[in-house]
Amino acid sequence: MHFFKKNSRIIMTTALTMAVMATGCNRGPKLTSGIDIANLDTTANLHDDFYQYACGGWMAANPLDAEHSRYGAFDKLNEDNQVKLRSIVDSVSAAQNEPGSIADKIATMYNIGMDSVRLQQQGAEPIAPLLGEIAKINSREALRSEVNALHLQGIFPFYALLNEADYDNSEMQIAWIYQSGLGMGDRDYYLEAKNADKRTAYLKLITTELTLSGYDKLIGLPADKLAVMVMQVETRLAKAQYDRLTNRDPHATFHKMTVEQADATAKGVDFKGYFAAMGLPKLTSFNLAQPEYLTEVGKVLDAENMESLKAYLAWNVINEAAGYLSDDFVNANFDFYGRVLSGKEQLRPRWKRVLTTVDGAMSEALGRLYVAKYFPPEAKERMLTLVGNLQEAFAQRIDGAAWMDDQTKGKAKEKLAAMIVKIGYPDKWRDYSSLEIKDDSYFANVLRSNAFEVQYMLSKIDRPTDVNEWLMPPQMVNAYYNPTTNEICFPAAILQPPFFNMAADNAVNYGAIGVVIGHEMTHGFDDQGHEYDLNGNLNNWWTDKDAENFKSNAKVLVEHFNGIKVLDNPELYANGEYTLGENIADNGGLHISYVAMQNAIAKGQVSNKEMDGFTAAQRFFLAYSLVWASNIRPEEIEHLTQMDVHSLARWRVNGTLPHIDEFHEAWNITENDKMYLAPEKRVKLW
Repeated sequence: MHFFKKNSRIIMTTALTMAVMATGCNRGPKLTSGIDIANLDTTANLHDDFYQYACGGWMAANPLDAEHSRYGAFDKLNEDNQVKLRSIVDSVSAAQNEPGSIADKIATMYNIGMDSVRLQQQGAEPIAPLLGEIAKINSREALRSEVNALHLQGIFPFYALLNEADYDNSEMQIAWIYQSGLGMGDRDYYLEAKNADKRTAYLKLITTELTLSGYDKLIGLPADKLAVMVMQVETRLAKAQYDRLTNRDPHATFHKMTVEQADATAKGVDFKGYFAAMGLPKLTSFNLAQPEYLTEVGKVLDAENMESLKAYLAWNVINEAAGYLSDDFVNANFDFYGRVLSGKEQLRPRWKRVLTTVDGAMSEALGRLYVAKYFPPEAKERMLTLVGNLQEAFAQRIDGAAWMDDQTKGKAKEKLAAMIVKIGYPDKWRDYSSLEIKDDSYFANVLRSNAFEVQYMLSKIDRPTDVNEWLMPPQMVNAYYNPTTNEICFPAAILQPPFFNMAADNAVNYGAIGVVIGHEMTHGFDDQGHEYDLNGNLNNWWTDKDAENFKSNAKVLVEHFNGIKVLDNPELYANGEYTLGENIADNGGLHISYVAMQNAIAKGQVSNKEMDGFTAAQRFFLAYSLVWASNIRPEEIEHLTQMDVHSLARWRVNGTLPHIDEFHEAWNITENDKMYLAPEKRVKLW
């Protein structure tokens, strides 16, 4: 999923709220409605634009600043959480730490990143050794060796290596080779006519930073000519890459083969030599996610102009390093990735950028400190109870699904019951003792951190899957479902308002955190997740008829979102196919949590009386909508529509709620209203 952020004393609040939700206890202070009228825009017609009605007050009070291309309720939580993390890092940095300790490593990396004077003095010096190596390349074999060396340092030109589950046997982790190496991130930026201005700006960025790095002088060719060479290589790679929709299909990206078969597929790559260089000389088979792309990579490595390939490698290094070098690199990088692609006007403050780097390098180490200060252990058990309530409601939804037969329903409930639930933080923390952090340069520490992560990844290949591993640190405001382990995870940082409100009746909590839980559960049954069985294997457990029913119902959602215009100039529509999984999950999360709320009402755990003029059902939908309160720039709308699997915030409300029968009933939406959707057009899934 893609979610939100956290606050300090509210964490104690979270624990108390969970207790209320789990037990229905009515002792203590009188509960509020949980609805802040100031967040509403009561001048808006809720029947035509519910998003504006539910969120307009918040949006007016929280306008975009120069730093953000999008600022919403969950972005605000992220900002609050960064302040907490900064207090932890500042405290650690000010202390006398034992050399080599986690505290010392955090402090050293943070302080060196904050030392702007040294960063300016060093300029391009931290990348000079890598660029010097690239400049000396004089053969195809040496070029491949340099690619291998960069991969070991976490820089991935051409393709990337990851550990992922074997789709045929999810209990084992195997090597996966993915397409990679595009500086603009997505093939469409290189190929579509509408992105011509972005290509021009990107070419300018490459030219500027090649000049700043001194690579043009090192190689004896003009920077603008080298930039054209880089662009030509990346464009050739882009033409061969799978598009985003194809990459969402697990069947389309699973091609397990032997190393010999892969070398025959991509003759110029030399996978046997590659895996030996990665420290995996005995590896015999792996997954080649996009074989046709790697075939083209082999041809590029074998036949492309050598100076072009060297310039491409140099650019990969420079682009990876730019954010950790002197201000001229940082500013040039921001001009393109911040201003051009997202419409941001101002670079984030240095402390936020450096904190993000430290968080990425030692996420669980920092997370351990975060949990100790901000998250009570007992909250985990209370959250588990709430998850159980949602699982019960989901099972009820499955039983009531008219489009499924009993055989498929049984399999679906088995998968639901088998879900692993992770709450708050891991039981066992990761060991960072072998990570080396030195007081030399910011980028050198980033490289060492990258190399540390690569070795960690390599250590898991051809080993049993560790179902206890967390894929997100506890301080991340987010949640996820992993299909190959059939697990849902809710890190500590998301377990706070606006998802929980201790002082409020629980209708708003079901509308917020309840929908989040239901959303992640539904991912196990969305257009991708439903392809995996309860053990996480890519395995068809559907009857043919039910599989067809699922596809036809999902098509309703695709067509609905395809018809949503997200921008007038340039005219742009949502991508219903690309966002299908998240739209299914939003739809399912709403249905499931609403049933859970009705169950809670029956048990006396939620008040069914009006509060501040709103019924329980109305409070539920207002709370859901407020989570998506957001202001956004047109450039970011365009960028996210192209790159993000999630629908835009406005349409996670106005595009999703019309499919919910209970929404129409709660707000008396009729066929004369823009929020109305005829019953026969509403999607019937989870």
